[in-house]
Amino acid sequence: MRTRAIYGCLGPVLSDEERAFFTEAQPWGFILFGRNIVDPDQVRRLVASLRQTVDDDKAPVLIDQEGGRVARLKPPHWKERLAPARIGELHDTAPDAAHEAAYLHARLIARDLAQLGFNVDCAPVLDVPIAGAHDIIGDRALSRDPAIVVDLARIMIQGMIEGGVLPVVKHIPGHGRAMADSHLALPRVDTPRELLSTSDFIPFRGLADCPMAMTAHVVYEAVDPKRPATTSPRVVKDIIRGEIGFAGLLLTDDLSMKGLDGPLGKRARAAQLAGCDIVLHCNGEIREMREVAAEAKPLDNIHLKRAEAAISHILVPEEFDVARGEARLAELLRMA
Repeated sequence: MRTRAIYGCLGPVLSDEERAFFTEAQPWGFILFGRNIVDPDQVRRLVASLRQTVDDDKAPVLIDQEGGRVARLKPPHWKERLAPARIGELHDTAPDAAHEAAYLHARLIARDLAQLGFNVDCAPVLDVPIAGAHDIIGDRALSRDPAIVVDLARIMIQGMIEGGVLPVVKHIPGHGRAMADSHLALPRVDTPRELLSTSDFIPFRGLADCPMAMTAHVVYEAVDPKRPATTSPRVVKDIIRGEIGFAGLLLTDDLSMKGLDGPLGKRARAAQLAGCDIVLHCNGEIREMREVAAEAKPLDNIHLKRAEAAISHILVPEEFDVARGEARLAELLRMA
């Protein structure tokens, strides 16, 4: 039986040790980073090798390809994609053009990914940054207006799904107020819950029907002053599943980030106990992955149902004229 985990690997080719570990651990899926990327043919071979270890040619293989700063596929082999904030800026002056740009941006990214065998993209970002917050979100966000984020992100989700790639909204229930980078430290947000409800939570509530979401390693003191969202039953059950109404597959952000503390196995156990469906470990360190695997539960019951429901949204891509799409997106951006 597959387990409630997603793992990374260290390089562009699987080692014998990694292959044996994945075959034994049977994770639900895999995630690739820049360290795993050389050229298109190599990526296709690596994606196929990962799927062979779990004997599933449709196993989820994820990547973070938002555009702008967060892009694992880069020139010269892949076209540089714009930062999402550019689309939000276009919305300020030409909303209809921004809608079209949002679709084309997502559709073109989906095409880049589907050509390589990826079927999940950890995007779009729904966080709403505030003035003075840490710039870890910054131009990854579509807008500082929650309503605009909902408007544009819904179109991006449509574009990805029509392109054969499953989107993962992040970082639920909101990373925009964080004064620290959760890769390096644990952010604490002391904003009253009422204000969070009328700002930060809005994009996630408006897009609660997205098939997948990724948690934030952020403490919301008004909800749970002791634990970040990823390991907080109160945040997961009361806010994410409750107030926001997200019923899809819930992934943790990377367990190896410094926003969490304690042994990796303890982190994995706490996240699952909190209500996360899938734990994500990204750095490819096999010792750490073994710790996570020791605590990763079987993918069954409600967690399996959510996983199957998410995967059911992966479609065969519709026909799409890439050259025309690229040209039209460039034309739209000139309006900004």
